[in-house]
Amino acid sequence: MTNATASRLGVVNGATPTNFATENALFLKVFAGEILTAFTETNVMKDLHTSRTIQNGKSASFPVMSKTSAAYHTVGTPLLGTQSVNHNEVVINIDDLLVSDTFIADIDAAKNHYDVRAEYSRQMGAALAKQFDTQTMRVGLLAARSSATVTGGNGGSAITSANARTSGSALAAAIFDAAQILDEKDAPENERVALVKPEQYYNLVQTTDVINRDWGGAGVYADGTVLRVAGIQIVKTNNLPTASVSAVSGENNTYNGDFSNTACLVMQKQAIGTVKLMDLAVEQTTGDFNIMYQGTLMAAKYAMGHGVLRPDCAVEIKIA
Repeated sequence: MTNATASRLGVVNGATPTNFATENALFLKVFAGEILTAFTETNVMKDLHTSRTIQNGKSASFPVMSKTSAAYHTVGTPLLGTQSVNHNEVVINIDDLLVSDTFIADIDAAKNHYDVRAEYSRQMGAALAKQFDTQTMRVGLLAARSSATVTGGNGGSAITSANARTSGSALAAAIFDAAQILDEKDAPENERVALVKPEQYYNLVQTTDVINRDWGGAGVYADGTVLRVAGIQIVKTNNLPTASVSAVSGENNTYNGDFSNTACLVMQKQAIGTVKLMDLAVEQTTGDFNIMYQGTLMAAKYAMGHGVLRPDCAVEIKIA
């Protein structure tokens, strides 16, 4: 009986595998796809704010200008462009390189009876996504606490609701107040979100006025979901800060503050911005490193920075 000819799935172009590395060369590349997927699945803030990519440099500048006004024209009066438009800029720096890395020894991978790479990639992607979310949410709250960027403009806003963390109806009322504030400051009505922790989210779900369709509610009690309040998308997250946060070495923008009274962040997409110098990428060792250490070092990384763009597009709901 002749032996079957196996199609070696992990070998490049059907070459004869000579060691562990060549036998699994193609399998390792799956890791990059897994970590990118893990980051996307875990991250919630990526599409909820303004993002810009730069090719080089240490920072990026966002121009900001005030509004113009209109007036009736008097016949015979020349138009001389008498309005003065105030200008300013917001500079967002690139933070130091953020990395999540792991090392897998060839001998351990060979002996192990189950694949760990998928779980390692999920953990690394989740770690980067958590850092991204926590920093951008802090910036959103700092935006709500910031003054106007240009003279004559609007700063951020805060609403105090003592029971916002424990009462769904109190939180819903505060979100309605936040919507009114954003309307009065001419913040765009689309792409508004309210970020809340799970406890506050489920308090909203149990508030019948919020999900009662007879009142125009949007949600399903049986599924434990609430979609919108005051036209604002409700986003559940564990990463909304509710404690005091200190600055960390490597941060070149401001992300620290006392958030111990925070109950909810309501913001429109233009409130904050992210500058990307190096987007999420995955690297793994080959060649001499693998020979020297008999294993594979894998690292996920990005170099980004986050900052306040339009404070008038952010409202913090707090309990005190």
